[in-house]
Amino acid sequence: MPEDNLNDKTMRFKLNKEELSETGYVIKKVYKALENKGYNPINQIVGYLLSGDPAYITSYNDARTMVRTIERDDIIEELLRNYLQELL
Repeated sequence: MPEDNLNDKTMRFKLNKEELSETGYVIKKVYKALENKGYNPINQIVGYLLSGDPAYITSYNDARTMVRTIERDDIIEELLRNYLQELL
C-alpha cells in the first residue's frame, strides 16, 4: 500500500458567503416563479437538481436563466445548510 494514500485524509471545503447569498436569492426567485405558474416548486426543483435538465424550471421571470447561473452542488449545499440550521 502506498504511503501517500490521499483517501485517508479529510479534505476541507471552503465556502464564499457571497456565493451563498446569491444562491439563496436565486432559489427564492425560482421558487416564487414556479409557484406563480402553478407548479409544485419542490418537485420541480428536485427534478432539476437530480437531472440537471433546466426544462424542470419555468422560464417565467427568467427563473430558468437564473438557475443556470448557479452550480447544482451550490444549490444543494445552500438547501442543506439552511435545513440543518433550522434542525439544529
